[in-house]
Amino acid sequence: MRFLSILALGLCFSACGGGQYGFTREYVTLSDEDDYADAAQEVSYEEVKRDPAAFRSQTIGWFGVVTAVELDASTGAARVAMTQRIHQDRHLCADERESSCRVTVSDRANGPFTAVVTLRPEDRAGEDHVWVGSLLKVYGSPSGDFDAEGGPVITTHYYRHWPHGAYVTTADRNRMRR
Repeated sequence: MRFLSILALGLCFSACGGGQYGFTREYVTLSDEDDYADAAQEVSYEEVKRDPAAFRSQTIGWFGVVTAVELDASTGAARVAMTQRIHQDRHLCADERESSCRVTVSDRANGPFTAVVTLRPEDRAGEDHVWVGSLLKVYGSPSGDFDAEGGPVITTHYYRHWPHGAYVTTADRNRMRR
């Protein structure tokens, strides 16, 4: 019976693209993320910071590690301050099993930005809520404004969340295999 449970879990990871946290060697979008990922333009942090208004009509997709969250509990709207990180195409893995792999972003921050986002109920409260140290991938458009740290403000249309500990940075190379 235990063998069947392990087999079913393995099949789910294969079919589900590593589950909600994408425990795979390479990034796999969730089904509700696909359209946003397809529409997202590859735009660097510096390009958007230099002229955010030039990108208002485009969708961009950025990874960011959360540094602060200001939540309006009545609406679920939040201003999430982050440091923009570069996604590493090949994720780090603890061993040869794909399920040991974690989404991997650069340890070094490119710069600050703020995402204006409506958080899902499970991301507003509870053990795995969006908080300092969480990783988000946000898809949205620059508003043309800058936050208090001088970073661009992104109006978010969709986001994906990894709680602290469900992703790694390139600084984890010493303890994880590739």
